[in-house]
Amino acid sequence: MPESIGKTELAKLLSEKTKKSQKDSLEFIDAFVETVSETLSQEKEINIVGFGKFYVSKRAARVGINPQTKEKIQIPESKLPMFKAGVKLKEAVNG
Repeated sequence: MPESIGKTELAKLLSEKTKKSQKDSLEFIDAFVETVSETLSQEKEINIVGFGKFYVSKRAARVGINPQTKEKIQIPESKLPMFKAGVKLKEAVNG
């Protein structure tokens, strides 16, 4: 399983890169997450060239089966936040 970093560790890395305080970096992360969430809730896309695209995918209503009772159930339509990596991000990950 790959190593994971949390918001605090990310803020520390950002503050080192930008020469800003860790507090400023945490505020930026919070603002970024809030802005992405608000934009996607309006079903708009966010495209950051080279990095990737945030967008909303719709899943149609469908019939499912309750695994405990084997009874058919109606699953309503839903929306999912999605991310598609850009070329530069893919290249960075693959070396």
